[in-house]
Amino acid sequence: MAEDSDLERTEPASGRRLEQARTEGQVPQSRELSTTLVLISGTAALWMFGSPLATHLLSIVERGLTVDRRAAFDTEKLPHFFLSMLGDGLLALAPLFLVLMVAALAPPFLMGGFNFSSKSLIPSFSKLNPVSGLARMFSANSAAELFKAIMKIVLVGGVAFWVIKHEKDAAFSLISQPLEMALQSTMHILLFSSLSIVASLAFIAALDVPFQLWEYHRKLRMTKDEVRQEFKEMEGDPQVKGRIRSQQREMSRKRMMSAVPNAQIVVTNPTHYAVALQYDDKMAAPRVVAKGRGLIAAKIREIAKEHGVPLLEAPPLARALYTHTEIGATIPGALFRAVAEVMAYVYQLNHYAANGGHAPDAPSELSVPTELDPGVI
Repeated sequence: MAEDSDLERTEPASGRRLEQARTEGQVPQSRELSTTLVLISGTAALWMFGSPLATHLLSIVERGLTVDRRAAFDTEKLPHFFLSMLGDGLLALAPLFLVLMVAALAPPFLMGGFNFSSKSLIPSFSKLNPVSGLARMFSANSAAELFKAIMKIVLVGGVAFWVIKHEKDAAFSLISQPLEMALQSTMHILLFSSLSIVASLAFIAALDVPFQLWEYHRKLRMTKDEVRQEFKEMEGDPQVKGRIRSQQREMSRKRMMSAVPNAQIVVTNPTHYAVALQYDDKMAAPRVVAKGRGLIAAKIREIAKEHGVPLLEAPPLARALYTHTEIGATIPGALFRAVAEVMAYVYQLNHYAANGGHAPDAPSELSVPTELDPGVI
């Protein structure tokens, strides 16, 4: 049962899945929204430019019907005359065409933003599979499209019947009107009819847009196994990441151990902790070059002995340095006094090794603030 639930597409699409779908040309689309916006824009353009458009077209018609007799029989001038009329007509209709073009391009931006994918242009022979075609014909999406088509037929047919009935007398009266008035009345009838049809289609578009968005995200849903696999691909396999971290720790440990021979002294607990300190005239303060506990502390002490680095047993200072100082960082200001005593001891050891005499006594009581010592309860 758990395996079956992992194979069900119950998880919403991730951002990566949505981006991959856009790359492949899959974006939410609504033909009803496109149709409605084109009709709304066309109706608005007719309402704004209707009167000057009708006047301009009327003047073109008058020019075409008042051709000079000699020009009508001139085979050279007549084609130029008709081309001029055609150019004037296209120029008059240019605002309407521009509005319709913008309206046709707007729905994709509203639904999913601008997207261009060359993968959509690649022929896919799987689309020619009759079995897949039959599956699409009897899918839920096809049923929804059939329902929308029936609704459009009923609504648009009903609105068309009502418009014809309402504008029947106005349409018949066009016969008796002068040409200019008839053109204006025709524009009003067309405007009223367009508004009525747009109102009916806007209702369908209002239902279709949420459905298309829901259907788009439903198709891109993921199984739990796909979510886990994507997480592994993005974040990396936990086992691989664990091995990488292990290798990184090993490399860091080797670098740390290589710095122990250059340390001036190793402060110990004596067995639990070990911290190697380094200092020279170029440093503002001593710094920790290696630290560890348990087996690592034992390894630090072993390397220090092999290279003649002195060991100092100072449990409070060792615990404080291990807890409050990172590798490569200078010691905290609160430990300056204690570390200064340690460095003075190192100087005395070096002097003793070079000149002989009495061996210096190791500092026994170092001033370590109790709040910095994790061993103090």
